Amino acid sequence: MKVSVVIPALNEEGIVGKTVKTVPIQKLHDIGLETEILVVDNASTDNTSNEASEAGARVVLETKRGYGNAYRRGFKEATGDIIVMGDADGTYPFDEMAEFIQPILKGDAEFIMGSRLKGDIRPGAMPALHKYIGNPFLTWVLNALFHTGISDAHCGMRAMTREALDKMNLKTAGMEFASEMVIEASRKNLKIAEVPITYYPRGGESKLSSFSDGWRHLRFMMMYRPGPFLLIPGTIALLFGILLTAIVVIQGISRMHSLMLGGLLLLIGYQMLLSWIYFGAFGDAYGFSRSSGTIKKIMSYHSLEKELFLGAVLLAAGIIIGLFVLYNWSTGGFGPLYQIQSTVLAMILSILGIQTIFSGMFLSLLLLNKEEKKD
Repeated sequence: MKVSVVIPALNEEGIVGKTVKTVPIQKLHDIGLETEILVVDNASTDNTSNEASEAGARVVLETKRGYGNAYRRGFKEATGDIIVMGDADGTYPFDEMAEFIQPILKGDAEFIMGSRLKGDIRPGAMPALHKYIGNPFLTWVLNALFHTGISDAHCGMRAMTREALDKMNLKTAGMEFASEMVIEASRKNLKIAEVPITYYPRGGESKLSSFSDGWRHLRFMMMYRPGPFLLIPGTIALLFGILLTAIVVIQGISRMHSLMLGGLLLLIGYQMLLSWIYFGAFGDAYGFSRSSGTIKKIMSYHSLEKELFLGAVLLAAGIIIGLFVLYNWSTGGFGPLYQIQSTVLAMILSILGIQTIFSGMFLSLLLLNKEEKKD
């Protein structure tokens, strides 16, 4: 059997060579494994490529920058039966690789996740924000949505069989690639094992951006499962908004605070439901995820004319009420405006109409991409 070690590198001069040399080639050979080391130079501007090559790695150039782009290029070039992945910055224990891949060699796993949180995090290796807030929160969200049962969803040291890799539909270009891989492993029902590892302080400058990268992971999970983020809270907000607004309008009494709160909840809830459709439709149209039955029906029977008609009716109602208020105001000499509630209602209906019209246009654009793929 053969092991391919894939290491992405972006301006890692001074550490990438040391990292390559930590791969225990002889130890792997002793247990019957041939080894190849691929360093994917992600358009570095320093001496990363030469340093990696001199250390014994085969260097592959990927000009499109991005964590996912680098790994997908490396996986394409790898020829091993087992693929091990990890960063070039010296943080992951490649010297423990022979022990790390044992669950695959024993047939107990197809995909292995390292766990820094269950292992040994050396002082200075992980910021407190990541250790106690960022990683645990994102891992909890991922486990809640996809039932992976892992403790450290963003550990970069992983291993998988070639067959497991071929089953995963990996598409993303950036840091969300880490979440995509775990989600795909779960969706494809791969046998996942977790192995505690030692995590070391990195050599060189960190490329991570805590909030930006964290948002990318969360956004990607929202695209796969938008319901808990958007459908549920959006439906609750919309129902409460409709209820409060209807009570004020039907009773015809002056409750401006109730009307404004109801209108706000109605607009927020409606926008969240539209966003739920956007996320699901985008994932389905571009092949990232499988949409729910409801979204599939919306896309299957989608007609731009229906959204335009509904939006036009809502917008027209808002405009008519607004013109009525303006007429009454003008007949009073443009003095104090007493029809505040009607004005707010006109605004709500107009916004709903505009939202509906442009939502229909956006969904139509997504469907153009899907139709092009069919053709």
